[in-house]
Amino acid sequence: MKFAASRLAQVKPSASAWVSQAAKAAKAAGEDVIDLGLGEPDFDTPTHIIEAAHRAALNGETRYPPTDGTAALKQAIVDKLARKNNLTYASNEVIVSNGAKQVLFNAMMATLEQGDEVLLCAPYFGQYKDIVLILGGTPVTLPCPASDGFRLQPDALEAAITPRTRWIMLNLPSNPAGAVYSDDDLRALGKVLARHPHVLILSDEIYEHILFDGRTFLSFAAACPDLKDRTLTVNGVSKAYAMTGWRIGYGAGPQPLIAAMTKVQSQISSGACAIAQAAAAAALNGPQDDVRRFCAAFEERRNLVVDRIAQIEGLTLDPPGGAFYGLIGCSALIGAVTPNGETLSDDAEVTAYVLGEAGIAAVPGSAYELSPFFRISTAASTEVLSTAMDRLDAAIQKLTLA
Repeated sequence: MKFAASRLAQVKPSASAWVSQAAKAAKAAGEDVIDLGLGEPDFDTPTHIIEAAHRAALNGETRYPPTDGTAALKQAIVDKLARKNNLTYASNEVIVSNGAKQVLFNAMMATLEQGDEVLLCAPYFGQYKDIVLILGGTPVTLPCPASDGFRLQPDALEAAITPRTRWIMLNLPSNPAGAVYSDDDLRALGKVLARHPHVLILSDEIYEHILFDGRTFLSFAAACPDLKDRTLTVNGVSKAYAMTGWRIGYGAGPQPLIAAMTKVQSQISSGACAIAQAAAAAALNGPQDDVRRFCAAFEERRNLVVDRIAQIEGLTLDPPGGAFYGLIGCSALIGAVTPNGETLSDDAEVTAYVLGEAGIAAVPGSAYELSPFFRISTAASTEVLSTAMDRLDAAIQKLTLA
Protein backbone atom coordinates (compact mmCIF):
# COMPACT_ATOMS: atom_id res chain seq x y z
CA MET A 1 0.00 0.00 0.00
CA LYS A 2 1.26 3.46 -0.90
CA PHE A 3 1.18 5.95 1.96
CA ALA A 4 3.29 8.89 0.74
CA ALA A 5 2.14 11.27 -1.99
CA SER A 6 4.26 11.28 -5.12
CA ARG A 7 5.27 14.92 -4.60
CA LEU A 8 7.26 13.85 -1.54
CA ALA A 9 9.61 11.78 -3.69
CA GLN A 10 11.59 14.95 -4.47
CA VAL A 11 11.83 16.02 -0.83
CA LYS A 12 14.63 14.96 1.47
CA PRO A 13 14.61 15.04 5.26
CA SER A 14 16.47 17.95 6.83
CA ALA A 15 20.18 17.17 6.42
CA SER A 16 21.19 18.85 9.68
CA ALA A 17 18.40 17.13 11.61
CA TRP A 18 19.30 13.77 10.07
CA VAL A 19 22.97 14.18 10.94
CA SER A 20 22.09 15.22 14.48
CA GLN A 21 19.80 12.21 14.88
CA ALA A 22 22.57 9.93 13.62
CA ALA A 23 24.95 11.50 16.13
CA LYS A 24 22.47 10.99 18.97
CA ALA A 25 21.97 7.36 17.96
CA ALA A 26 25.73 6.83 17.91
CA LYS A 27 26.05 8.39 21.35
CA ALA A 28 23.24 6.19 22.66
CA ALA A 29 25.18 3.18 21.35
CA GLY A 30 28.18 4.24 23.40
CA GLU A 31 30.20 5.96 20.68
CA ASP A 32 32.12 9.16 21.42
CA VAL A 33 30.59 11.58 18.93
CA ILE A 34 30.71 15.38 18.85
CA ASP A 35 27.54 16.65 17.18
CA LEU A 36 28.31 19.75 15.13
CA GLY A 37 25.46 19.11 12.72
CA LEU A 38 22.59 21.08 14.24
CA GLY A 39 22.54 24.88 14.49
CA GLU A 40 21.50 25.25 18.11
CA PRO A 41 23.02 27.54 20.74
CA ASP A 42 24.37 25.66 23.75
CA PHE A 43 23.24 28.43 26.13
CA ASP A 44 20.23 28.18 28.41
CA THR A 45 17.28 30.47 27.75
CA PRO A 46 17.76 33.64 29.87
CA THR A 47 16.06 33.49 33.26
CA HIS A 48 13.78 36.51 32.80
CA ILE A 49 12.28 34.87 29.70
CA ILE A 50 11.58 31.61 31.53
CA GLU A 51 10.04 33.55 34.41
CA ALA A 52 7.72 35.35 31.98
CA ALA A 53 6.49 31.98 30.71
CA HIS A 54 5.97 30.79 34.28
CA ARG A 55 3.92 33.87 35.14
CA ALA A 56 1.84 33.44 32.00
CA ALA A 57 1.02 29.85 32.92
CA LEU A 58 0.13 30.82 36.49
CA ASN A 59 -2.05 33.65 35.20
CA GLY A 60 -4.11 31.26 33.10
CA GLU A 61 -2.67 32.11 29.67
CA THR A 62 -3.11 28.47 28.68
CA ARG A 63 -6.03 28.60 26.27
CA TYR A 64 -6.18 28.81 22.49
CA PRO A 65 -4.39 31.96 21.34
CA PRO A 66 -5.39 33.98 18.28
CA THR A 67 -4.30 32.25 15.09
CA ASP A 68 -1.97 35.06 14.04
CA GLY A 69 -0.46 35.67 17.49
CA THR A 70 -1.33 37.24 20.82
CA ALA A 71 -1.82 40.99 20.93
CA ALA A 72 1.06 41.33 23.41
CA LEU A 73 3.59 39.50 21.26
CA LYS A 74 2.49 41.17 18.03
CA GLN A 75 2.91 44.56 19.69
CA ALA A 76 6.36 43.51 20.92
CA ILE A 77 7.26 42.55 17.35
CA VAL A 78 5.93 45.83 15.94
CA ASP A 79 7.93 47.75 18.56
CA LYS A 80 11.09 45.72 17.92
CA LEU A 81 10.90 46.21 14.15
CA ALA A 82 10.52 49.96 14.62
CA ARG A 83 13.25 50.20 17.27
CA LYS A 84 15.83 47.83 15.84
CA ASN A 85 15.10 47.73 12.11
CA ASN A 86 13.58 51.14 11.35
CA LEU A 87 10.52 49.39 9.89
CA THR A 88 6.94 50.46 10.53
CA TYR A 89 4.23 47.79 10.56
CA ALA A 90 0.69 47.60 11.86
CA SER A 91 -0.41 44.69 14.02
CA ASN A 92 -2.38 43.17 11.13
CA GLU A 93 0.83 43.06 9.09
CA VAL A 94 2.43 40.58 11.52
CA ILE A 95 1.97 36.84 11.99
CA VAL A 96 3.35 34.61 14.75
CA SER A 97 3.99 30.95 13.91
CA ASN A 98 5.46 27.76 15.30
CA GLY A 99 9.01 28.69 14.40
CA ALA A 100 10.34 30.67 11.45
CA LYS A 101 10.13 27.58 9.26
CA GLN A 102 6.33 27.63 9.51
CA VAL A 103 6.35 31.27 8.43
CA LEU A 104 8.23 30.18 5.29
CA PHE A 105 5.78 27.34 4.67
CA ASN A 106 2.76 29.58 5.21
CA ALA A 107 4.10 32.14 2.75
CA MET A 108 4.82 29.62 0.02
CA MET A 109 1.54 27.75 0.48
CA ALA A 110 -0.40 31.01 0.39
CA THR A 111 1.18 32.26 -2.83
CA LEU A 112 2.66 29.55 -5.05
CA GLU A 113 0.88 28.23 -8.12
CA GLN A 114 2.05 25.05 -9.82
CA GLY A 115 5.37 25.72 -11.54
CA ASP A 116 5.99 29.16 -10.04
CA GLU A 117 9.73 29.73 -9.69
CA VAL A 118 11.49 30.55 -6.44
CA LEU A 119 15.07 31.83 -6.60
CA LEU A 120 17.44 30.32 -4.02
CA CYS A 121 20.95 31.61 -3.32
CA ALA A 122 23.21 28.56 -3.04
CA PRO A 123 24.46 27.66 -0.54
CA TYR A 124 21.07 27.92 1.15
CA PHE A 125 19.13 26.52 4.08
CA GLY A 126 17.97 23.17 2.72
CA GLN A 127 14.34 23.48 3.75
CA TYR A 128 13.85 26.42 1.37
CA LYS A 129 14.00 24.06 -1.59
CA ASP A 130 11.97 21.31 0.04
CA ILE A 131 9.12 23.63 1.02
CA VAL A 132 8.95 24.94 -2.54
CA LEU A 133 8.90 21.40 -3.96
CA ILE A 134 6.20 20.19 -1.55
CA LEU A 135 3.96 23.05 -2.64
CA GLY A 136 4.40 22.55 -6.37
CA GLY A 137 6.86 25.35 -7.02
CA THR A 138 10.06 25.18 -9.03
CA PRO A 139 13.24 25.98 -7.10
CA VAL A 140 15.86 27.80 -9.18
CA THR A 141 19.40 27.69 -7.83
CA LEU A 142 21.60 30.76 -8.12
CA PRO A 143 25.19 29.71 -7.35
CA CYS A 144 26.97 32.11 -4.99
CA PRO A 145 30.57 30.86 -4.87
CA ALA A 146 33.18 31.54 -2.25
CA SER A 147 34.90 33.91 -4.68
CA ASP A 148 31.88 36.22 -4.29
CA GLY A 149 31.81 35.81 -0.52
CA PHE A 150 28.84 33.44 -0.96
CA ARG A 151 26.76 36.51 -1.85
CA LEU A 152 24.32 36.87 -4.74
CA GLN A 153 25.51 39.27 -7.43
CA PRO A 154 23.07 41.66 -9.15
CA ASP A 155 23.87 40.43 -12.67
CA ALA A 156 23.20 36.82 -11.64
CA LEU A 157 19.89 37.88 -10.14
CA GLU A 158 18.91 39.77 -13.28
CA ALA A 159 19.73 36.79 -15.48
CA ALA A 160 17.68 34.39 -13.33
CA ILE A 161 14.39 36.30 -13.25
CA THR A 162 11.72 35.08 -15.66
CA PRO A 163 7.99 35.79 -16.04
CA ARG A 164 7.40 32.73 -13.81
CA THR A 165 9.55 34.01 -10.95
CA ARG A 166 7.35 34.42 -7.88
CA TRP A 167 9.83 34.80 -4.99
CA ILE A 168 13.45 35.30 -4.18
CA MET A 169 14.61 34.02 -0.78
CA LEU A 170 17.41 35.87 0.95
CA ASN A 171 19.06 34.86 4.24
CA LEU A 172 20.78 37.70 6.12
CA PRO A 173 23.28 36.61 7.51
CA SER A 174 23.21 33.27 5.77
CA ASN A 175 23.08 29.67 6.85
CA PRO A 176 25.35 27.81 6.09
CA ALA A 177 28.08 30.22 4.95
CA GLY A 178 27.62 33.12 7.38
CA ALA A 179 27.64 35.51 4.41
CA VAL A 180 26.82 39.13 5.22
CA TYR A 181 25.60 41.64 2.66
CA SER A 182 26.69 45.25 2.93
CA ASP A 183 24.15 48.05 2.73
CA ASP A 184 25.30 48.72 -0.84
CA ASP A 185 24.98 45.02 -1.71
CA LEU A 186 21.34 45.02 -0.63
CA ARG A 187 20.54 48.21 -2.52
CA ALA A 188 22.16 46.83 -5.67
CA LEU A 189 19.93 43.76 -5.48
CA GLY A 190 16.98 46.03 -4.78
CA LYS A 191 17.61 47.99 -7.98
CA VAL A 192 17.33 44.76 -9.96
CA LEU A 193 14.14 43.70 -8.18
CA ALA A 194 12.59 47.15 -8.66
CA ARG A 195 12.60 46.42 -12.40
CA HIS A 196 10.54 43.24 -11.84
CA PRO A 197 7.41 44.16 -9.86
CA HIS A 198 5.98 40.63 -10.09
CA VAL A 199 8.71 39.21 -7.82
CA LEU A 200 8.13 38.93 -4.06
CA ILE A 201 11.07 39.09 -1.65
CA LEU A 202 11.44 36.89 1.43
CA SER A 203 14.17 38.15 3.75
CA ASP A 204 15.00 35.54 6.39
CA GLU A 205 16.72 37.53 9.16
CA ILE A 206 16.78 34.91 11.91
CA TYR A 207 20.53 35.51 12.52
CA GLU A 208 20.35 39.32 12.55
CA HIS A 209 21.83 39.62 16.06
CA ILE A 210 24.78 37.32 15.36
CA LEU A 211 27.26 39.53 13.50
CA PHE A 212 31.03 39.74 13.89
CA ASP A 213 33.91 42.18 13.45
CA GLY A 214 31.83 45.21 14.40
CA ARG A 215 29.26 44.75 11.63
CA THR A 216 25.81 46.27 12.00
CA PHE A 217 22.56 44.88 10.63
CA LEU A 218 20.27 46.38 8.02
CA SER A 219 16.97 44.72 7.09
CA PHE A 220 16.32 44.31 3.38
CA ALA A 221 13.04 46.23 3.63
CA ALA A 222 14.86 49.12 5.33
CA ALA A 223 17.64 49.10 2.74
CA CYS A 224 15.06 49.11 -0.08
CA PRO A 225 11.98 50.90 1.28
CA ASP A 226 10.44 51.08 -2.18
CA LEU A 227 10.19 47.27 -2.07
CA LYS A 228 8.72 47.01 1.43
CA ASP A 229 5.20 46.49 0.05
CA ARG A 230 6.30 43.19 -1.53
CA THR A 231 8.81 42.05 1.09
CA LEU A 232 8.16 39.49 3.81
CA THR A 233 10.60 39.91 6.70
CA VAL A 234 11.01 36.63 8.62
CA ASN A 235 12.55 36.34 12.06
CA GLY A 236 12.16 34.61 15.41
CA VAL A 237 13.61 34.15 18.87
CA SER A 238 15.31 30.77 18.47
CA LYS A 239 18.88 31.74 17.64
CA ALA A 240 19.46 35.11 19.31
CA TYR A 241 17.76 34.23 22.60
CA ALA A 242 18.67 30.52 22.85
CA MET A 243 15.00 29.58 22.50
CA THR A 244 15.07 26.87 19.83
CA GLY A 245 12.64 24.62 21.69
CA TRP A 246 10.09 27.36 22.33
CA ARG A 247 9.15 27.33 18.63
CA ILE A 248 8.28 30.98 17.99
CA GLY A 249 8.90 32.65 14.65
CA TYR A 250 7.26 35.65 13.04
CA GLY A 251 6.76 37.37 9.74
CA ALA A 252 5.99 40.97 8.84
CA GLY A 253 4.76 42.04 5.43
CA PRO A 254 1.87 43.37 3.34
CA GLN A 255 -1.49 42.89 5.03
CA PRO A 256 -3.06 40.84 2.19
CA LEU A 257 -0.11 38.43 2.30
CA ILE A 258 -0.26 38.11 6.09
CA ALA A 259 -4.02 37.51 5.87
CA ALA A 260 -3.48 34.71 3.35
CA MET A 261 -0.74 33.19 5.52
CA THR A 262 -3.04 33.36 8.54
CA LYS A 263 -5.69 31.47 6.60
CA VAL A 264 -3.12 28.75 5.85
CA GLN A 265 -2.01 28.60 9.48
CA SER A 266 -5.60 28.33 10.70
CA GLN A 267 -5.87 25.01 8.86
CA ILE A 268 -2.46 23.63 9.86
CA SER A 269 -1.76 24.43 13.48
CA SER A 270 -3.87 27.38 14.68
CA GLY A 271 -1.86 29.71 16.91
CA ALA A 272 1.53 29.08 18.47
CA CYS A 273 1.77 28.08 22.15
CA ALA A 274 0.42 30.93 24.29
CA ILE A 275 3.00 30.43 27.03
CA ALA A 276 5.86 30.45 24.53
CA GLN A 277 4.44 33.66 23.04
CA ALA A 278 4.58 35.30 26.46
CA ALA A 279 8.21 34.23 26.74
CA ALA A 280 8.97 35.62 23.27
CA ALA A 281 7.40 38.96 24.18
CA ALA A 282 9.65 39.11 27.24
CA ALA A 283 12.64 38.33 25.05
CA LEU A 284 11.90 41.15 22.61
CA ASN A 285 10.83 43.71 25.23
CA GLY A 286 13.35 42.86 27.91
CA PRO A 287 17.07 43.48 28.46
CA GLN A 288 19.33 42.49 25.58
CA ASP A 289 22.49 41.87 27.62
CA ASP A 290 22.32 38.12 27.06
CA VAL A 291 22.01 38.60 23.30
CA ARG A 292 25.23 40.59 23.29
CA ARG A 293 26.92 38.05 25.55
CA PHE A 294 25.90 35.19 23.28
CA CYS A 295 27.16 37.04 20.20
CA ALA A 296 30.54 37.73 21.81
CA ALA A 297 30.86 34.02 22.62
CA PHE A 298 29.90 33.05 19.06
CA GLU A 299 32.57 35.39 17.70
CA GLU A 300 35.19 33.87 19.97
CA ARG A 301 34.19 30.42 18.78
CA ARG A 302 34.25 31.52 15.15
CA ASN A 303 37.78 32.82 15.62
CA LEU A 304 38.90 29.56 17.22
CA VAL A 305 37.57 27.46 14.36
CA VAL A 306 38.90 29.78 11.63
CA ASP A 307 42.38 29.74 13.20
CA ARG A 308 42.43 25.97 13.60
CA ILE A 309 41.11 25.18 10.11
CA ALA A 310 43.85 27.40 8.64
CA GLN A 311 46.37 24.98 10.15
CA ILE A 312 44.84 21.83 8.66
CA GLU A 313 46.19 20.87 5.25
CA GLY A 314 43.46 20.33 2.68
CA LEU A 315 40.78 22.47 4.37
CA THR A 316 39.78 26.11 3.88
CA LEU A 317 37.42 28.43 5.72
CA ASP A 318 36.71 32.05 4.88
CA PRO A 319 35.86 33.83 8.17
CA PRO A 320 32.04 33.96 8.37
CA GLY A 321 30.67 37.44 8.94
CA GLY A 322 27.72 36.22 10.99
CA ALA A 323 25.56 33.28 12.15
CA PHE A 324 27.28 30.37 13.90
CA TYR A 325 28.51 28.01 11.22
CA GLY A 326 31.68 27.20 9.39
CA LEU A 327 31.32 26.20 5.74
CA ILE A 328 34.61 24.41 5.29
CA GLY A 329 36.07 23.89 1.83
CA CYS A 330 37.35 20.36 1.23
CA SER A 331 38.11 20.26 -2.52
CA ALA A 332 41.67 19.11 -1.76
CA LEU A 333 40.26 16.01 -0.06
CA ILE A 334 38.32 14.81 -3.08
CA GLY A 335 40.30 11.88 -4.38
CA ALA A 336 42.13 11.38 -1.08
CA VAL A 337 42.60 7.82 0.14
CA THR A 338 41.60 6.78 3.66
CA PRO A 339 43.65 4.46 5.89
CA ASN A 340 41.28 1.66 4.78
CA GLY A 341 42.16 2.26 1.14
CA GLU A 342 38.87 3.92 0.21
CA THR A 343 38.82 6.96 -2.07
CA LEU A 344 36.77 10.00 -1.04
CA SER A 345 34.78 10.98 -4.13
CA ASP A 346 32.58 13.81 -2.79
CA ASP A 347 31.82 15.88 0.29
CA ALA A 348 29.25 13.37 1.53
CA GLU A 349 32.01 10.77 1.71
CA VAL A 350 34.27 13.31 3.43
CA THR A 351 31.68 13.86 6.17
CA ALA A 352 31.16 10.10 6.50
CA TYR A 353 34.92 9.68 6.94
CA VAL A 354 35.06 12.51 9.49
CA LEU A 355 32.22 10.91 11.45
CA GLY A 356 33.77 7.45 11.40
CA GLU A 357 37.39 8.43 11.97
CA ALA A 358 37.07 11.56 14.14
CA GLY A 359 33.65 11.11 15.71
CA ILE A 360 32.49 14.49 14.41
CA ALA A 361 29.00 14.92 12.93
CA ALA A 362 28.97 17.48 10.11
CA VAL A 363 26.67 18.21 7.15
CA PRO A 364 27.90 17.83 3.53
CA GLY A 365 27.79 20.91 1.33
CA SER A 366 25.69 19.03 -1.20
CA ALA A 367 22.77 19.46 1.24
CA TYR A 368 23.06 23.20 0.59
CA GLU A 369 23.62 22.90 -3.17
CA LEU A 370 27.30 23.85 -3.00
CA SER A 371 30.11 21.31 -3.10
CA PRO A 372 32.74 20.39 -2.09
CA PHE A 373 32.23 21.79 1.40
CA PHE A 374 30.96 20.59 4.73
CA ARG A 375 29.22 22.61 7.43
CA ILE A 376 29.87 22.50 11.13
CA SER A 377 27.98 24.42 13.79
CA THR A 378 30.19 26.71 15.86
CA ALA A 379 27.49 27.13 18.51
CA ALA A 380 29.19 24.57 20.78
CA SER A 381 31.51 25.55 23.63
CA THR A 382 35.15 26.45 23.03
CA GLU A 383 36.16 23.26 24.84
CA VAL A 384 34.03 21.09 22.56
CA LEU A 385 35.19 22.93 19.45
CA SER A 386 38.85 22.64 20.47
CA THR A 387 38.46 18.90 20.93
CA ALA A 388 36.65 18.63 17.60
CA MET A 389 39.42 20.53 15.79
CA ASP A 390 42.06 18.26 17.36
CA ARG A 391 40.18 15.19 16.15
CA LEU A 392 39.58 16.67 12.71
CA ASP A 393 43.25 17.53 12.30
CA ALA A 394 44.29 14.03 13.30
CA ALA A 395 41.79 12.43 10.92
CA ILE A 396 42.86 14.57 7.94
CA GLN A 397 46.51 13.76 8.59
CA LYS A 398 45.68 10.08 8.14
CA LEU A 399 44.52 10.69 4.57
CA THR A 400 46.76 10.30 1.54
CA LEU A 401 45.95 13.36 -0.51
CA ALA A 402 45.63 13.03 -4.26
